[in-house]
Amino acid sequence: MSAQAPKRKPSRRLLYVLLGSAVVLLLAMAAVVLVPILTHQSAGGSGQQLPSGFVSQSEAKGADGRTRTLSVETLDGEDVDMQKLEPGQVIAVRGTGYDPKIGIYVSICKVPEAAGEKPSPCLGGLPEGAMEGEAAGSEKPMSSFWITGDWAWKAFANKNYDDPEKGEFVVHLMVPPASQEGLDCTVQQCAVTTRADHTAATDRVQDMMLPVKFG
Repeated sequence: MSAQAPKRKPSRRLLYVLLGSAVVLLLAMAAVVLVPILTHQSAGGSGQQLPSGFVSQSEAKGADGRTRTLSVETLDGEDVDMQKLEPGQVIAVRGTGYDPKIGIYVSICKVPEAAGEKPSPCLGGLPEGAMEGEAAGSEKPMSSFWITGDWAWKAFANKNYDDPEKGEFVVHLMVPPASQEGLDCTVQQCAVTTRADHTAATDRVQDMMLPVKFG
């Protein structure tokens, strides 16, 4: 029998080609994620006038022509006393008319000093497990939610819009302690809030607020 020829090792040129292809692929993936963030154009404001009282629903027509509705109720569909929220209480936060192309955070935030400013800071922080890919699909009550319709971020956000065409969602928000990390909602005016996520951080068109007090 004739001896088998020794296996040839991959040439250095082939290794360079494979390495270069991997780098190009990584850069392309980064561009897909970063370019929309860097080039996003603000759609304007949500058109909402902050409610003067403690109501559980508000509706506004935004600069993009969408009419958004934000509401709060108990898990049984009953009214919530927005002046007597209690830490640990779970409330259903519903929205409709939102732009599914712009992700949102849902949480309790400080009402800005002037109209058109970003509601911030917020209680609850980022959803537990977000950015590590561990929050996706979570249905349990949480103190903040991240909702998106963007395929690039679906693996990290809590959930997608329930009906993207109508811009609808519902989350079970667990009321966090009234004071966290420099924000004290027993002293400062806070509200159940929706606002654009980090992919459109300067866009105020998804901002809707329902003022609250802690009991």
